[in-house]
Amino acid sequence: MENKNIKLMQGNEACVEGALTAGMRFFAGYPITPSTEIAEISSLRLPKVGGKFLQMEDEIAGIAATIGASLTGLKSMTATSGPGFSLKQENIGYASIAEIPCVIVNVQRGGPSTGLPTSPAQGDIMQAKWGTHGDHPVIALSPSSVRETFDLTIKAFNYAEKYRMPVMLLTDEVIGHMREKIEIPTADEIEIIDRVKPESGLDKYNPYEVNEGELVPKMASYGEGYRFHVTGLVHDETGFPSNDSNVAGNLLDRLMKKIDNNIEDISLYEEYRIDDAETIIIAYGSTARSAKSAVDMAREEGLKVGLFRPMTIWPFLDKQITDVAKKADNIIVAEMNLGQYVNEVERVGNKYANISKCCKANGELITPDEILAKIKEV
Repeated sequence: MENKNIKLMQGNEACVEGALTAGMRFFAGYPITPSTEIAEISSLRLPKVGGKFLQMEDEIAGIAATIGASLTGLKSMTATSGPGFSLKQENIGYASIAEIPCVIVNVQRGGPSTGLPTSPAQGDIMQAKWGTHGDHPVIALSPSSVRETFDLTIKAFNYAEKYRMPVMLLTDEVIGHMREKIEIPTADEIEIIDRVKPESGLDKYNPYEVNEGELVPKMASYGEGYRFHVTGLVHDETGFPSNDSNVAGNLLDRLMKKIDNNIEDISLYEEYRIDDAETIIIAYGSTARSAKSAVDMAREEGLKVGLFRPMTIWPFLDKQITDVAKKADNIIVAEMNLGQYVNEVERVGNKYANISKCCKANGELITPDEILAKIKEV
C-alpha cells in the first residue's frame, strides 16, 4: 500500500506548511486574531529550516521587514487580519511600485475597525484591490478548504516570484480555524517558481531594466555584491527617481501588463453543476462551501442550480464571469459583506442575467438554507 502523507490540519497551519514548501525562509508580523497561529507556527518551524522569524512592534513594521528580507533574496511572508491589513496598505503600494515579491495573508474578520475579532467576514475584498492609493497591479487568491489553503499559498509565492510583486491570500476566520484531513502532495507534484536572477556583471546591473518583450526585470539580492537603488517614487531602469512623464507612463504600463498579459496564468476557478443551470451562485472562500451545499439541496428539489467559485479574486475574472452570465437566467452572489464582489459581477454580467445578492455581515457564516431561500426567491 502506498504511503501517503495524510494529516489533520488547521487552515492557518496549512498556510504555513504551504509557505515552507514554497520556500519561505522569512516571516515578520504582529499577532492578531484570527491569524495568530500563522505567526506562532512560523516561529516554531522557520528556525528548523534555517529561516528567520521576527515579531515586530506593529503591523507596519511587519510588512516593512518582510519587504526588506525579500530584497536580500529570501522568500518572505507576513500575515494579519482586519485593522492590521489596513495598516499594511502603504507598504503594499511600496512593494508594488518597487516590484518586491512577498506574500500577505489576510485572515478576514468582522469590521470595520476592531469590529468582531473572532468572527468571520469577507469585508476586505475591495480593500485588497483599492486599499493603497494609485493604479497598481493586484493578485489576490481565496481558498475554500484547508488543502486549498496549502495549495494557494504555494501559488501565491509562485506568482509573487514570477511577476515580482506582492500577492495576497484572502482567507477568513472559518477557513483559518477549521480542521480537515488533507493529503500533502509529494515534492514532484508541486511546482515551485523562483525569481530570475541577473546574468550581467556587478557593474552592469540595472534593477528595472527589461529587454524587448519582457515585463519582469531580473532581480538581484542585496548582499551579493550588486549595488542598486530602490524607491517608492516613480523611477527609471536604474532605480533612481524620475519626474519624466514618459518614464512614469511606461513604468505603470509595464506594471499593469504583468497582469493583463498573463491573465490566463493567474485565473483560477471552479465550476460545479453549471452546464444546465438556470441559476448560478457565485461564491468564494468559506461561503462557497455553503453555496455548494445549497446547490445540491436545490438539485434534490428539481431546481437547475450551479456554482461558480473564483479562487482568483483579483484580477477579476471578466471573461469567465461574462460566460457564466450568458449561460444563466439568474446569478446570485453570496458573500459575507454587504455587497462588494457583486458590484464587479454586475459590471460585466447585468446585460446578460438578472443579478442579485445574498449577503450577511453580522459575524455569522451564510448558511445553505439562506442561500436556498434566495434561490427560490429569484
